[in-house]
Amino acid sequence: MKKDASPVDHARIERAVREILHAVGEDPDREGLLETPARVARMYAEMFSGLHQDPKVHLRKAFTEKYDEIVLVRDISFTSVCEHHLLPFMGKAHIGYLPDGRVLGLSKLARIVEVVSHRPQVQERMTEQIADLLVEDLGAKGVAVVVEASHTCMTIRGIRKPGSLCVTSAMKGIFRSNVSSRAEVMSLIYGNRPAL
Repeated sequence: MKKDASPVDHARIERAVREILHAVGEDPDREGLLETPARVARMYAEMFSGLHQDPKVHLRKAFTEKYDEIVLVRDISFTSVCEHHLLPFMGKAHIGYLPDGRVLGLSKLARIVEVVSHRPQVQERMTEQIADLLVEDLGAKGVAVVVEASHTCMTIRGIRKPGSLCVTSAMKGIFRSNVSSRAEVMSLIYGNRPAL
């Protein structure tokens, strides 16, 4: 993948947005809408920037460390775009792993979430992609990823149920095979606090 060459075709997006405005019965030449196509093009370039980045780049710098207990970063905020309706979903990701001789800088976990979430996504795939990256590229003994999100495709349209929350998880290695390890990481994620 290219690093960040911004291959987004802004002019094409702008033409498409003008067509959408026409199609819904609006006048794209109205004063308030004149700059909307350009704004939408810039927004899409930002929201889909992860398409042109490789999340593995953030796993290249790991440190040799004898630490053999759970490493957890919770409440990593993110915003993504549902690929079914092109509407945002947002929430928090919690990532825990059991190192096998190598640890990551903590900010790298947040960077992975950032890259993977900035693509047309479904929450289930996003959760699995994050977990797979850590297993394959870090070689962790276990990986636990829990993602909690509110989906605007469900809260502002369709069924219209604000306050609903989707929770997905991906458990790999020891967190999948060992019940007590799984319980320990889930306790670290939630403790006595309520979910998102």
